[in-house]
Amino acid sequence: MSRLLELGAKIDSREARMGVVGLGYVGLPLAMEFAKEGFRVTGFELDGEKVRILEEGRSYIEDVPSADIARAREKGLFDATTDMNDLSQMDVINVCVPTPLTKTKDPDMSFIVSAVEAIKKRLRSGQLVILGSTTYPGTTHDLFVPILEQSGLSCGTDFAVAFAPERIDPANKKFKVRNVPKVVGGETALCTELAVKSYQTIFDTVVPVSSSQSAELVKLLENTFRAINIGLANELALMCHRLGLDVWEVIDAAATKPYGFMKFLPGPGLGGHCIPVDPTYLSWKMKSLNFAARFIDLATDVNGHMPDHVVERVAEILNDERLPINGSRILILGVAYKPDVSDMRESPALDVINLLRSKGGVVSFHDPHVAELDLDGVTLKSVDLSDDMLSSSDIVVIVTDHSGIDWRRVVALSQRVFDTRNATKQVSEGREKIQKL
Repeated sequence: MSRLLELGAKIDSREARMGVVGLGYVGLPLAMEFAKEGFRVTGFELDGEKVRILEEGRSYIEDVPSADIARAREKGLFDATTDMNDLSQMDVINVCVPTPLTKTKDPDMSFIVSAVEAIKKRLRSGQLVILGSTTYPGTTHDLFVPILEQSGLSCGTDFAVAFAPERIDPANKKFKVRNVPKVVGGETALCTELAVKSYQTIFDTVVPVSSSQSAELVKLLENTFRAINIGLANELALMCHRLGLDVWEVIDAAATKPYGFMKFLPGPGLGGHCIPVDPTYLSWKMKSLNFAARFIDLATDVNGHMPDHVVERVAEILNDERLPINGSRILILGVAYKPDVSDMRESPALDVINLLRSKGGVVSFHDPHVAELDLDGVTLKSVDLSDDMLSSSDIVVIVTDHSGIDWRRVVALSQRVFDTRNATKQVSEGREKIQKL
């Protein structure tokens, strides 16, 4: 245990070598924060192109300025590599790899397993390994630790393990890495202590919990809470359509209540890595324990069918003008899963486009953050938002409300607009052209 106690002192003195496995939207910002605090950081990434870009001092993550990369490299505090052998030189290893779902909606543990196997081969006494990838309760204790202990070393004695879920919100200008509290749960009290000590160097607040399982469930609760409440907002949108009411007006009025109500908004479906995926991880885990997560399953069903509702509404709007979807020119505005990012993971826009194309719609898209997208082997490129493109489209469907788009211009030039995000709420001229979710 003395090597682990020595690790605490190395963290305090900034002599600890920091490793980050996975340099995506979670790992790269984390690596930069450690570098800013004077730690020497090595990023491990299988994608050689990403490593090349970083080694040139450039960034491919919108929330990480290239200047930060260049500065850290100039100071000798950051390097990136595809060589996993360097893991043996790290004192603290943060694992930030993807945890998607399989086609059958089961957790895909392959990225975590690949990372932990690579670490196991280079594991040495005195290292701290922290898993940050969102996953089901028990992953750290039942999967991660046993693989590491195949090295012959013992968790809590020779090396330390903790789980600390990521809370990155891309494009959030108010809440970034440092000012979002960091939850940490270790396999032992010493594991928690070392992980807390590590993260206290870069986070304003660190919140320790009693176990890695508790920390895993914290993350799932956060996003399940959001998914369920978004599901309620989406169902309210369906109700309001049947009742002939404006769902946005109803929600805004309800949000004036100063207590007992939290504002959630409807939309064309859920996107991103977290909200559509995390509740499914929890539901999957509970099914293995013969427990039905009914709220989660219901919200998943409601949210998952919103793209179908969008297409039905498009059909209704066109039908009122004696136009079928088949052959109609349909312009989708925004394909990223949220405003002002380029991330398309689980974006409902992809389902909307596929459904419209399957019905014969001539679909184009414009997104200032996404140059092209691949749909089952078919590549679509973002079109210019020209006057002619807007005016010649039979309908413009707003799927992502990017702040850089002039919505007044969109409404003024378009024949008809279907707004799934209330992006046109400030538009006064031409409101007769607009229909909303």
